[in-house]
Amino acid sequence: MTSPEIASLSWGHMKVKGCSTSYKDCKVWPGGSRAWDWRETGTNHYPGVQPADLEDVLKKGVQTLVIGRGMNEALQVPPSTLDYMKKQGIDVRVFQTEQAVKEYNALVEQGAKVGGVFHSTC
Repeated sequence: MTSPEIASLSWGHMKVKGCSTSYKDCKVWPGGSRAWDWRETGTNHYPGVQPADLEDVLKKGVQTLVIGRGMNEALQVPPSTLDYMKKQGIDVRVFQTEQAVKEYNALVEQGAKVGGVFHSTC
């Protein structure tokens, strides 16, 4: 099963190839995607992405996870989250969201078992 390509990105709007729904923030993994609702885990820009935000993507067997911090990189990724991912054996790549989407799509093109979480606004 392959990861779906991010078809388009603009402020507050993301489209995933093969999905009729558009997202503000989204999670993608081999075979699927869904909205990333920060209220599920109490996430805010600071302290930022928590391990709980990533669990459902990790359970899909990804080897690489790309995190998009927002168009202006307002979303933080604390060292504790990066350490958690490394202990799980996951290659984590953190970028401004436009660059994150480029990186993610390049990994999809290479056939990598990649997942991602993307914030499409600030």
